[in-house]
Amino acid sequence: MMKLYMSFFCLSVVCLNVKAQTEKKEENEVIKGGFKKENLFVGGNVALGLGSGNFSAGVGPYIGYSINKYIDAAVGLNYSYLSQRDYYTTQKNRQSVIGPSAFVRLYPVKFLFAHAQYEYNFIKYKQIYGNGIPDNVYKIKASSFLIGPGFASGRDAYSKSFYYISVLFDVLKNKNSPYTDNLGRVTPIIRAGYNVALFQGDGGRSNNRRNERRRF
Repeated sequence: MMKLYMSFFCLSVVCLNVKAQTEKKEENEVIKGGFKKENLFVGGNVALGLGSGNFSAGVGPYIGYSINKYIDAAVGLNYSYLSQRDYYTTQKNRQSVIGPSAFVRLYPVKFLFAHAQYEYNFIKYKQIYGNGIPDNVYKIKASSFLIGPGFASGRDAYSKSFYYISVLFDVLKNKNSPYTDNLGRVTPIIRAGYNVALFQGDGGRSNNRRNERRRF
């Protein structure tokens, strides 16, 4: 399954290259410019899980920039918390993960994207035994490189506000990664959230439609 997602990512790169070649004739018509504030966006995902003796929550805010019609890049911060309780003993487990991240999304079409993200996570794991037994606390670090496909509800050249969902896998397979199970196997990461365009009011959007080539 992971090989399939890696193939999708590579195929997206090829598709973008083909599109770039077919649009080469328009290069002379493009008005080049520097930084454009209307290409900025923010976003993030929120996760919440409840179960029998389990609780998990996480957030992942980011800020990014649309490089062109097909590529978005962003930097962000990830935080997640997990609490587990053993009903047969007094033991409780707590895990918190925090770390910076950076990602690139490639859009071969406006509703599908290939996602590649690097994370460097600081992980704190605490075992609470109770009954007067001292707690155990572990602190580790781990790099992760997440790739996979995603679906966007309508990202295009006129607006960067849309819902999205993606399925990612950590291809680095670091044994300390928060995205592997107890046996070291990579587990799928499902993330959903919202992307919010900045500086794109109704008036600006109308201008963007008339000047799409100028923006990219």
